Amino acid sequence: MASESKSFVCQPPVSPAAIQPSLTNVVLLLQVALAFGLILVAVWTLQGSFNRAVVLLATCLILASTVAGQWGWRELGLARPLRGAAVILGSGILLVAVISAAGAVVRVLGPPQALLWNKAWQYAIWALAQEFILQSFIYVRLESVFGARRAVLYASLLFAVAHIPSTLLTILSLLGALFFCEMFRRYRNLYPIGLVHGALGLSIAASLPDSLLHHMRVGIGYLMYHH
Repeated sequence: MASESKSFVCQPPVSPAAIQPSLTNVVLLLQVALAFGLILVAVWTLQGSFNRAVVLLATCLILASTVAGQWGWRELGLARPLRGAAVILGSGILLVAVISAAGAVVRVLGPPQALLWNKAWQYAIWALAQEFILQSFIYVRLESVFGARRAVLYASLLFAVAHIPSTLLTILSLLGALFFCEMFRRYRNLYPIGLVHGALGLSIAASLPDSLLHHMRVGIGYLMYHH
């Protein structure tokens, strides 16, 4: 009888403070899922009014969520441009050298694409924008939900998925994102990471066979590419 009576003991109600963190996590994950879903739609749809609308919607969502978010400039990696810069840039130089050496070896598979300098600076800006999305939007949210180390892995996987179906770019993007996210976790400095991202992307385009890269295109652009 005593054991039965225990089952009828009223449990204390769950406090709003205990519910709030879980609700916050759901909101953060929904933000990541929606923004990433819009990015995939943009990657897999043809250029046109619908594609531009999706890109605009994704941009507005990311910027609005960032402004309304709980993170300050320092946590977003925007406040300390010199922190860890020597390590990040030094590592980037080493990786550029590795890519260039690999390009010399695989040149038998075909030539790389011809790079136009008037396009290079545009890619550099796009590389910084990608890192803002990856680090200051996706990573910080996943870090709040899953912790820093798991966020490095999960954010990197999402970045790699966005480069499907280019096998080579998907692999390189995963490896690169693991490096970028780990550097962001350690130093919280977006600027040198964006610079290294741009340098690595241009090195890949200038060193590896375009027959495998399809002008660095992903999604439907990769499938529809013609020499």
